[in-house]
Amino acid sequence: MRPLVAIALALSTLGGPARALGPVPPTLRAIPIDLHAFKVLERDSGPRNYYRTMSEVEEQEFIRGVYSPSLQTVTLFAPVPDELRRGARSLRFRWRALVLPRGGNECKSGRGDGAANVYITWKRGLRWYSVKLVWSTDAPAGATCNGTRNAFVASDSVIVRSGGPTGVWEEVEVDPDTLYRVHFEGGRADAEVPELQGIGILTDGDQTHNVSAADYAGFVFYKDRQRTASLR
Repeated sequence: MRPLVAIALALSTLGGPARALGPVPPTLRAIPIDLHAFKVLERDSGPRNYYRTMSEVEEQEFIRGVYSPSLQTVTLFAPVPDELRRGARSLRFRWRALVLPRGGNECKSGRGDGAANVYITWKRGLRWYSVKLVWSTDAPAGATCNGTRNAFVASDSVIVRSGGPTGVWEEVEVDPDTLYRVHFEGGRADAEVPELQGIGILTDGDQTHNVSAADYAGFVFYKDRQRTASLR
């Protein structure tokens, strides 16, 4: 288990529309990810897409995933633009669990379902790296579970949130480089971080055979203005 502070992750519980976690330094430039960039990741998905983009307030869209036990799971993925391959200082996003799958627990075999899951992915050569941020039903918040290490894949699941309340937007912030170094380089601050590839989202309940539902919105990366300008 790793404490959340060790991966530079902040969480704000909000009783309504999500507020910012805090002011963004003026030295950082916001680079939002268009929700319409999220597409079905064919190799990891069943034939029926159970996500849709919708809005409750004009110009404030979100993606809603509603999984039912009759379905095969579907993962959506959005690649990052070239300017974000390296040097992203922060990622913020909002999520809202609507239905927690009964008994879902990423840390227990055969129960690895979560209402909301967000993947951050990198790639070096043929090897993919990913950290899955999980809103779980029962797994303990702060735990790192379900680690995989082989020649082609390195992955961990981090329990960011456990249990209710449901129907409430929460906002998460992570430092992608720190996240990678803690999970795959033993926390070495000088370790080289491979190129960032993109973000995935998943709402599932296939292992516990339960309904699961969540909303996702507001994916924004932040990068140093000076570094961004130098790439132009």
